[in-house]
Amino acid sequence: MALLKFRRKDTEPRTGGPEVRAFLQGYSIEVMPRTAAKVEDFKALLPEGTRVYIAHIEGTPIEEMVATAKRLAEDGYPVMPHFPARIIKDKATLADWIARYQGEAGVDQALMLAGGVSEPHGEFHSSMQLLETGLFDKACFKRLHVAGHPEGNKDIDPDGSDRNVADALRWKQAFSERTDARMAIATQFAFEADPIIAWANRLQAEGIALPVHIGIAGPAKLQTLIKFAIACGVGPSLKVLQKRAMDVTKLVLPYEPDDVLAGLAAQKAANPGFGIEQVHFFPLGGIKTCAEYANSRAGTAGAVQVAH
Repeated sequence: MALLKFRRKDTEPRTGGPEVRAFLQGYSIEVMPRTAAKVEDFKALLPEGTRVYIAHIEGTPIEEMVATAKRLAEDGYPVMPHFPARIIKDKATLADWIARYQGEAGVDQALMLAGGVSEPHGEFHSSMQLLETGLFDKACFKRLHVAGHPEGNKDIDPDGSDRNVADALRWKQAFSERTDARMAIATQFAFEADPIIAWANRLQAEGIALPVHIGIAGPAKLQTLIKFAIACGVGPSLKVLQKRAMDVTKLVLPYEPDDVLAGLAAQKAANPGFGIEQVHFFPLGGIKTCAEYANSRAGTAGAVQVAH
């Protein structure tokens, strides 16, 4: 007699309920040049019009970033490259990057963030400084997204509070009122719906009306997710993964974000004014795996799949 009963993998693909399907419409996804290079055909994976963020990791040449943006744009996807302040040497370098993205790939969207390096490479150390240059407005960028942290950020607030993070968001809210670009907050991923809901409601109560594009970690092995979560400074919701790791019947199964999506989708359905506007996926277990998961729950498919 078997001592342990493992759940048999579903033979039929799972789909999201109506609330989840509605919540996932228009989702975005993140790639890096090296991960994008492994994808033979994005149109077979992502629905037409999917916004694709391109993460700029320290050491990645701008030429590789622009080439990836050009490829995706030619496939018909709106491209939003990262502009990490701390790896941009000066205003001239920023202007050069903007010109390259715009001239070679038609980019008119950007995600501004401080960047994951401790020591700035030059004169910038925050996304606010990038915005203050006026270069994105001068280039007529249509969308400017900024980073958000539902569980705080210990690099920005070492004391464990969210004072500095909140002050920065208030500054960005004020900036949104004097730029023609549409702005939104793209967040770090978390694994529990309730803390995210409380954070989003708190923003609205404090007059921060920027719509939220909530970060969700796509399906991945548990060990992979825990590694990324620790590296990215995910807060208390990390306990969801730790609890799962102690359950041997779940340890061998890939994590899927069904619970957190269901909780957020229910909140949005019950409160249409809830501040989360879209879902942004981090494909930590691979782009193909994440896209297939998102499409199955959203009831969508890549353009090539639709054609068939």
